Amino acid sequence: MIKTYVKKFVILVLYCFFCTPLSGQKVGVNSEHIFPPQGQHVHGSSIVELPNGDLLACWFQGSGERTANDVLIRGTRLKKGESNWSETFVLADTPNHPDCNPVLFIDVNQKLYLYWIVVQAARWESSILKYRTSSDYLEDDAPNWDWQEIILLKPDSKFENTIKEKFESMSPRNLAWAEYAPRYEKMIWESAKEPKKKETGWMTRIHPTVLSNGRIILPLYSDGFNMSLVGISDDQGKTWSPSLPIVGYGNIQPSIVQKEDGSLVAFMRDNGDAPGRVLVSTSKDMGYSWSTSEKMEIPNPGASIETIKLKNGDWIMVYNDTEEGRHNLAVNLSEDEGKTWPWKRYLEKDETKIGSFSYPSMIQSNDGQIHITYSHHIKKSKTIKHVAFPSKWIKASNRKKM
Repeated sequence: MIKTYVKKFVILVLYCFFCTPLSGQKVGVNSEHIFPPQGQHVHGSSIVELPNGDLLACWFQGSGERTANDVLIRGTRLKKGESNWSETFVLADTPNHPDCNPVLFIDVNQKLYLYWIVVQAARWESSILKYRTSSDYLEDDAPNWDWQEIILLKPDSKFENTIKEKFESMSPRNLAWAEYAPRYEKMIWESAKEPKKKETGWMTRIHPTVLSNGRIILPLYSDGFNMSLVGISDDQGKTWSPSLPIVGYGNIQPSIVQKEDGSLVAFMRDNGDAPGRVLVSTSKDMGYSWSTSEKMEIPNPGASIETIKLKNGDWIMVYNDTEEGRHNLAVNLSEDEGKTWPWKRYLEKDETKIGSFSYPSMIQSNDGQIHITYSHHIKKSKTIKHVAFPSKWIKASNRKKM
């Protein structure tokens, strides 16, 4: 018993000594746990600013992920001018099914949306895409929902044809293939022909992007196909159609930014071959078709990222800057629409590699502050952390990223 307590004390001391969280940085940066650390699995947070200046955050919570039927979506609110988040509340709970990957969104009519997935048969690729809306969410801590529906996507024959054509145009991966084993590309292409497979399992993770023409782009990905596409709505989210797939080797969870020339850039998690790098793809037709994904120089350990465009035109990316592990969480800043990312600072940097800090969700509020929520796990102590800082903090160290 004594040895166990000593071991826990040593781990805590090492963490405090080696980790450099945001709360230890200069004045002007705020951070706090949204709720006290506890033992249940909490992950996949999302944050949004409400029209009155309140912040609303959500995440999924339970005894696991896709195989745990008690997983549900929880939320909390930080009222403008206050420093403490409200008591947590349930935002969505499908009985006897895991609810995961929630995404919050406010449309141009100030309607609140919650997108998420319900997992069937304990398999990500069997997930159902759902959403609910609220126009009554400013008075009480928890929104009062007035509509709920599922989103059905029906990729046509262009889906599988695009996969085949893009794979054929890509450079070979220099992997050894057995004569009797089907190639990865062929397996994906054959699966893409099956209506059931290509119409289900598209999952949320990152905030939607509203384009200059009013189109809403909902980033989606599939663990079955190990690639991404986007949901497209030209009627304020009433109906959705699928884009062509973003083809590549393990490009998932896209975060999409629109450039000044109208083209789109999708930055994605790398679930493919080593070395792990952020993957990138572009679209020149408002999100319908996409270039094959390519690796950037920015490292990625197979973890979610998010990139947003600031009011001054700069871009910020929050990500794990490692090839393995999620013990570091950093923010990069680009002043040239993602061509270069010379500025970097850390939100978390754990030399002991004990902690896991991941799946960030990021917004810029009306007052210019950057707000990020992310999973904050130290052994069995798990919570969602919120940090807020001005964008100039990233440059405040006067050090460019090496």
